[in-house]
Amino acid sequence: MTPAIKLLEKHQILFEVLQFKHIETSVNFANEAAEQLCLKPETVFKTIVINVDGVLHIAILPSTNKVDLKAFAKACKGKRAELADAQLAQSSTGYVIGGISPFAQKKRLKTLLHQSAKHHSHVYVSAGRRGLEVKVSPRDIVRMCGANFATF
Repeated sequence: MTPAIKLLEKHQILFEVLQFKHIETSVNFANEAAEQLCLKPETVFKTIVINVDGVLHIAILPSTNKVDLKAFAKACKGKRAELADAQLAQSSTGYVIGGISPFAQKKRLKTLLHQSAKHHSHVYVSAGRRGLEVKVSPRDIVRMCGANFATF
């Protein structure tokens, strides 16, 4: 059981755990989850750590999207955004790349959830390990992560 699942249980959030066999050579983890679990790719969201003007943030967006770093920086009221270094992302969240969950991270970072999540009753995000996803409502992501909706 991951810290993310423990947190969801502790707060009595409705969620469902989905598990699949992670392919070690895979590098596009959210797309892999969508394919392996036969889910609509636009409902499988990836969690990315982004450095905005020297401050780490979390972006949660559909597996079908690429993060627009300029738009993300603007949504954070910053000037410049770049993907965080993998080691820094792992040490700040407590999760490995490809298994970063928006829930129960080591450090609570400002979180933005892609506005397209509003169009779904539930989405799938990492449960804190490669090959493990949770089905959860976007409003619970907002509530549990202190997230704001944004376009990026």
